[in-house]
Amino acid sequence: LSPQGQLLAKSWSSLFGGQSGAALQGPIYSFNGRNVLTDPLWPRRLAWHGSTPRGSHARRWDCQGWRSSGTAEGMATALGEGQLLAGHRHNCSTP
Repeated sequence: LSPQGQLLAKSWSSLFGGQSGAALQGPIYSFNGRNVLTDPLWPRRLAWHGSTPRGSHARRWDCQGWRSSGTAEGMATALGEGQLLAGHRHNCSTP
């Protein structure tokens, strides 16, 4: 549950266990109070995690040490996919 009492997911494993039916149930707010699922400031709606689908560290794809002029890639998942750690490689410069 979020601090406002909204259900975000049915279970921990539904967020991270790779269950195909898992989907976030409520809004996700940025630190400045914007709903990242609907606000135009967040056009890509990615959750950056640097993990494999099983939850371990994806060492080559974690954006660690990235600099703005670099071409490194990191693992991120579109929030609407329903599988938080499914992930795909994205350029670390992606907003």
